[in-house]
Amino acid sequence: MNHTTIINKLEELKLKGAKQAYTHQMEDTNYHSLSFEDRLYNLLDAQEIFANNKRVETNLRLSKIKNKQALLEDLDYNPKRQINKSQILSLANMDFIRKHQNIIINGKTGCGKSFLAQALAIRAIHEGFTAYYIRTATLLEDIKLSRIDGSYTNLLKKFARYKLLILDDFGISSVSPDDAANLFEIIETRSQLSSTIITSQLPVKDWYGFLQNNTIADAILDRIVHSSHRITLEGESLRSKYGNVDNTY
Repeated sequence: MNHTTIINKLEELKLKGAKQAYTHQMEDTNYHSLSFEDRLYNLLDAQEIFANNKRVETNLRLSKIKNKQALLEDLDYNPKRQINKSQILSLANMDFIRKHQNIIINGKTGCGKSFLAQALAIRAIHEGFTAYYIRTATLLEDIKLSRIDGSYTNLLKKFARYKLLILDDFGISSVSPDDAANLFEIIETRSQLSSTIITSQLPVKDWYGFLQNNTIADAILDRIVHSSHRITLEGESLRSKYGNVDNTY
């Protein structure tokens, strides 16, 4: 059996990683001295790496994360920001997702709430979880439209399947009683099954007034706040520091 036949079979099976590794083996004489088992393991390992990279690439694209360069390694731990590094490192292991816990990130405009939320989501994707980013106002508008065109049930299923959901800019725009109820439906669908990160300028104590419905507020806080890690960011705006204008902070 010649090399072309093997390459064609790998291509037919859509084993692109293994195909690339096999081609490399044929070109690199160092591989010729390896045992069959070692060369086979190399092909399998290459295919696994290729598949994982492809999964990460696909999930990043589907996540709608705006700042795909947001990395936890680049987080600014300036003392003025009062970030608990130990807390961030603990969250970085993604156990909060495995335990279906939530994160609430509070802080003023431009202090880095969105950056941190997106950096955590990107880490989650690299760890094998699915994630989705959406501004709260956009989500509420999508729900309204889905009720009109009859796709509401499918929308609920869509948001239920993500292991991590980022609701950015919670509390920026006013909401109606219907909006509050719709938001609760999303949160209820995900409760105890997945994790949510909420970024907000509003302290949690002000959520009751924002939602304008104590019953709904109680239900949302019961499902989000009581199983959440709380982060409050301080310091000057990072947008003015970095010239950022696209809400990546």
